[in-house]
Amino acid sequence: MNIDDLKERGLIVFECLSGSRAYGLDTPESDTDIKGVFILPKEDFYGLDYTAQINNETNDIVYYELRRFFELLSVNNPNILELLNTPEESVLYRHPVMELIDKDMFLSKLCCNTFGKFALSQIKKAQGLKKKIMNPVDRERKSAIDFCYVNYNNGSVPFNRFLEIKGWQEKDCGIANINNMHNTYALYHSTKNIYRGIVQSCNASDVSLSSIPKGENQVAVLFFNKNGYSTYCKEYREYWDWIEKRNESRYQNNINHDKNYDSKNIMHTFRLLDMAIEIGQNSIVNVNRPNRDFLLDIKAGRFNYDELMDMANDKQIIMERAFRSSNLPERPDINLVNKLLIEIRDRFYK
Repeated sequence: MNIDDLKERGLIVFECLSGSRAYGLDTPESDTDIKGVFILPKEDFYGLDYTAQINNETNDIVYYELRRFFELLSVNNPNILELLNTPEESVLYRHPVMELIDKDMFLSKLCCNTFGKFALSQIKKAQGLKKKIMNPVDRERKSAIDFCYVNYNNGSVPFNRFLEIKGWQEKDCGIANINNMHNTYALYHSTKNIYRGIVQSCNASDVSLSSIPKGENQVAVLFFNKNGYSTYCKEYREYWDWIEKRNESRYQNNINHDKNYDSKNIMHTFRLLDMAIEIGQNSIVNVNRPNRDFLLDIKAGRFNYDELMDMANDKQIIMERAFRSSNLPERPDINLVNKLLIEIRDRFYK
C-alpha cells in the first residue's frame, strides 16, 4: 500500500501542513511537509497485513495509521501532539470521525520528558556539529601503526619515526607480549624475513604478534595506544558518514553565519522548550509560534553559542518548575484512549 492507494480508496482521515509552515517559521526556501492519519481497510486491520506508517521516499509526506497515531499520542510524542493540534489554517482535510477526539485527553506530565528530552537531544546534535566543524578529520585514514610508540633516548617516539631513525622497514619488525604490561610489547627486528610486521593491514583494529625465534634479542619496548586508536576510528567513521549524508544548504548556512553550531537544531530546542512551558503552565499545545522573529534570528546565527546555552538552561528550569505545579495527569488514561480508538474505527467502517 502506498500514498496513492490511501487517496484513491478514501482512507485518509486527517491531512495537514507540518514543520516550518505549521510553526509559522517558513521562509521562501522552506520545503512543504505534509503529515496525516489514515485508517486501514477492515480486511487489512483484522488480518496479518497491518501497516503502521506510509511515507514517500524523502519522508516529507508521512501518514500514520490510526492505531499508531493513538499509540504515539499516548506517550506524548511531540511530533504527534503537534499533528493533533495543527492550526486550522494548516489543516488540509479532516474527516468527521476525527471530530470525536478530545485533544485535552492526551496531555500529561509526560510532556516534560518528551519535549524536554527531545530539546536536549537537539542541543547535543548542535554540539556534535560544532565539534565536527571545528575538528575536521583528514580523509586519509590513520592505521594502528600511527598509535604505536617506542622507548628511545630516555623518552618515546612514534614508531614510524623510530623506523626512520633506524633506517628499518615495518615488515622486518615483530612484537611479542610482555607479561603484566597491557598493550606493551617487546620489539624485535631482523632482515631475514622471520617476522610479519606489527599490523596485518592498514585497517587492522589491533597490532599483530609474531613468533619470535629462540635467541633473538629485543631491541626496544613498543606501546600501542589502543584506546586512542579506537576513539579515532569511531570519530573518523562518524565524521565521514556525516560528510556523506549532511544537508549541504543547511551546512553552508551554519558556515556562513560563522558561529560553528547547528543553528536550526538550536532553534528547535527553543521552540520545544517554549511549547513545553506552555503545556505545563496552561495545558495547551501552541504549534504556531508567536516569537517567529526570535526563532529565525537563532536560525540565522545572530546569537553566540554560549549565550544560547545559558538561555536554554534557564528555560529548562522554568519548564521543570511548571510541570511540578501542573494539574495535568501523570499520563493519559489508556482505557479512555482505547475506547475512543475503537469508537472511531467502528464509525469509519460503518
